[in-house]
Amino acid sequence: MLKIAVAGASGYTGGELLRLLAQHPYVQVVSVTSERSSGRPVAEIFPYLKGFYDLTLQPLNTKAITEKAEFIFAALPHGSSIGAVSDFIEMGKRVVDLSADFRLKDPLLYEEWYGLKHSNKALLDMAVYGLPEVYRVKIKGAQLVANPGCYPTAAILALAPLLKNRIVSREHIYIDAKSAISGAGRLPALPYHFPEAHEGMEAYKAGTHRHTPEIEQVLSEISRAPMHVCFVPHLIPANRGLLCTVYAPAAFDGDAADIVAIYKEFYHDEPFVRVLEAGRQPNIRDVRGANFCDIGIALDKRNGCIIVTSAIDNLVKGAAGAAIQNMNIMMGFEETAGLKQPGLFP
Repeated sequence: MLKIAVAGASGYTGGELLRLLAQHPYVQVVSVTSERSSGRPVAEIFPYLKGFYDLTLQPLNTKAITEKAEFIFAALPHGSSIGAVSDFIEMGKRVVDLSADFRLKDPLLYEEWYGLKHSNKALLDMAVYGLPEVYRVKIKGAQLVANPGCYPTAAILALAPLLKNRIVSREHIYIDAKSAISGAGRLPALPYHFPEAHEGMEAYKAGTHRHTPEIEQVLSEISRAPMHVCFVPHLIPANRGLLCTVYAPAAFDGDAADIVAIYKEFYHDEPFVRVLEAGRQPNIRDVRGANFCDIGIALDKRNGCIIVTSAIDNLVKGAAGAAIQNMNIMMGFEETAGLKQPGLFP
């Protein structure tokens, strides 16, 4: 059994890692950390995990963690992960980092969008972006994988086949995405208070969201040319789920079924991408609790636009599930180990 540590285990993503890892056939969680909840049992923080873990949350101590664990998931806040991950890597451990600290290859972009100077630029060169559907070969040999953000995961999977096959223009691509409240994290804040969020929906950080350069970085690599997108996220009154709608200009002579065929071919061997038939659209309820990304296609010939909609669970395929998928690839396990379960319905 591979011995696992989860650093930053008391948040929504940390809890989801523990939920999924509890059913993984090849791993054992031996260490969990939390600064806010240090000294409390896992089952006290997450009652649904009672009977699955007999662990107590400890303060972050990288030396103590590396003495126990062989593989580390770092689910720490942006800016807080750099030092800890640097220690883990120096001590020879393999790491999946779920923060944004190693996603952007350009440290100046990181400083611009996150307001922080990167203190370990060498690790930026080492880190592999952890989207298996695009970077699986590199992930296999990586010591450090930067887990993608939830919005970039949904947007990139929606656009990759179109860009790879040069079906759409690289210009004037619009991404409209809607995420559940859990995407903002577990720390209480006024916008996520029930009376503030319930029965409401609003755009936020339109055109300025931190995930924009992450999306552009990967899409530019896929298209082999610089790309810019217009990205507008929205907050919706749901616990889980993310729905992304992409509008891409294209002079396409076929019909929606032809585009669906292109997507099915592109994702033919991908265990966690499900391409729907023409005329069907994905729904966040169908991926709740699962590691799937469902994709639907529509063609607006009148306006010369291909419309692609993708749905994920922001805490699973958008965070913890993707992290475990990356671990499976890094360690040579079956890629679907611990993850091949359907969504929850209703």
